[in-house]
Amino acid sequence: METQQHIAILGSGNIGLALAKGLVKAGIFTPQQITLTRRNVAALSVLAAEGYNVTADNAEAVTKADIVVLAILPQQLNKLLDEIKPAANQTKHLLISVVSGVSCQDIRNQLALDVQVIRAMPNTAIAIGQSMTCIATDNASAANVSLVKSLFDTVGVSIQINEELMTSATALCACGIAFFLRSIRAASQGGTEIGFHAHDALKMAAQTAKGAADLLLQLASHPEQEIDKVTSPKGCTIAGLNEMEHNGFSSAMIKGIKVSAEKAGALYKSE
Repeated sequence: METQQHIAILGSGNIGLALAKGLVKAGIFTPQQITLTRRNVAALSVLAAEGYNVTADNAEAVTKADIVVLAILPQQLNKLLDEIKPAANQTKHLLISVVSGVSCQDIRNQLALDVQVIRAMPNTAIAIGQSMTCIATDNASAANVSLVKSLFDTVGVSIQINEELMTSATALCACGIAFFLRSIRAASQGGTEIGFHAHDALKMAAQTAKGAADLLLQLASHPEQEIDKVTSPKGCTIAGLNEMEHNGFSSAMIKGIKVSAEKAGALYKSE
């Protein structure tokens, strides 16, 4: 799926760089078709040597691009949009926003342009091509939605959702990486307490978590179905599960996701 379009990624941090590398690895874009921006251009020197265009001038990057990715913090967004406003063209540009808590309409309002905007919420597993990315829009064409989905499919799995669910997606998928990592860390600490060396316990816990996830994804199974296969009457698994539930394991996870969703929805408004 090679393209002749040019893409500008404004704010080349972890997410932006991972997307750029994924697109090149998949053969959709060449480095020469991608412009990366960052205030500290020196931090992009290795990528410049690989053929990527790098600049600190966001407006210049937008002028050359067909697709513009906004990959910055919510608190930086209005300043960036004001900076690129003179270069933005509603008939030419497709904007992709990976900014938490900012609606498509918010971006159009700040730009004062009726430009097509598609929101995407990847997570940090994008760095290894394993992101869960949620995509939403309120005005983009089906063709552009399909294009953006294909871009993020190069770095994981993507699904389209309603825009009003994007802050919820932030909590479940983007923040969720940290929640599952903390669960794995806790399991590895439990492993150390029962006798394993820390590095062995971490490897065992991480691989067990990966296996559990793959059971659900590859078999299209439900967690309780798989749990039932491990739990026997008066057995050690059900004893451990019940002890965790008595101490609020599921409740803590659910409450954490709800709080993260509330916070994600307020990030842009509290800038």
